Amino acid sequence: MMKQTDFARYLTDFFGQYMPVECGLSRNTIKTYGITFTLLLEYMKKKEGINPEKLFLKDITKQRVIDFLKWLEKERKCSISTRNSRLGALHSFFKYLQYRDVKGLALWQEILSVRFKKSSEPEMSYISIEGIKLLLQQPDLGTKTGRRDFALLGLLYDSGARVQELIDFTPSNIRFEEITTIRICGKGNKVRSVPLSENQIKNLRQYMGENNLLDLKNCGKPLFPNPQGNRLTRMTILNIVKKYVEMVRKISTGLIPPKISCHSLRHSKAMHLLEAEVNLVYIRDFLGHSSTITTEIYARASDKKKQDALSKLAPNIVKDGKTTWQKDKKLLTYLKDLQQKY
Repeated sequence: MMKQTDFARYLTDFFGQYMPVECGLSRNTIKTYGITFTLLLEYMKKKEGINPEKLFLKDITKQRVIDFLKWLEKERKCSISTRNSRLGALHSFFKYLQYRDVKGLALWQEILSVRFKKSSEPEMSYISIEGIKLLLQQPDLGTKTGRRDFALLGLLYDSGARVQELIDFTPSNIRFEEITTIRICGKGNKVRSVPLSENQIKNLRQYMGENNLLDLKNCGKPLFPNPQGNRLTRMTILNIVKKYVEMVRKISTGLIPPKISCHSLRHSKAMHLLEAEVNLVYIRDFLGHSSTITTEIYARASDKKKQDALSKLAPNIVKDGKTTWQKDKKLLTYLKDLQQKY
């Protein structure tokens, strides 16, 4: 029987005990951390020639962590944001090790000294209301898949949900009452309740009725399953969004920004709420942000809000090539008298 390495032993405790039990981290956070270590194992095997079952903690040096991060950027084409996210997961593991294995403290602190890389704030991609309307006209409602995609896209926009939140939805999340809401479990297991629009409620009822999802015995099933009845994957949902985005681009090239992701529908909802004069505090709660500081990115990104602010600051200062004071005879006489007086 192969002897377990110290890396395998501590990693098992990190994922099995420390994160879920001691820290109370959410399932999604643990899953994201898992992706980081899967990639690290892939890197160590491909680039360093060390198989997972032979990987020891001493093999993970500061230089190898730096080389791993370079590999993510250059070969896997990860963004700086993703690179930093992976480093954050590694930092969490080595902070944990400081209290589990003090003998290697110097090595753990070397790895913790690896810095996060600065990056410029990426331009936010969001779709106008006209673009959203056209996007929702693309699914073929004559097919079962088209009707599912129509309900999925509509709910992704209307609820402002993150992709993983959408994946996790079951019929039990929706409460058809006087004000119909959807219960969303977000980052850090924070729960929020989001009201749905009348159109979305109607569309969801039709979709759920067709798929027997209004039946209580199916309340725990995925709201948007694949043909096998399992939850959709992130990649599947991204492909659904991209499919209909490309259809819109063929109709009107200017309505959809060049870079679009599933998160763009969440951004779009937030921008439309902002442009409808909804208070940032309400938008914060709608999106599940912990602070309005995060929500303020939408205020900074909104060209319409900037234009409206400018027009309120100086309305109609320039009109017909002449400023308003030049056309006001009384004001002109006053200014001339003022000049003569002084």
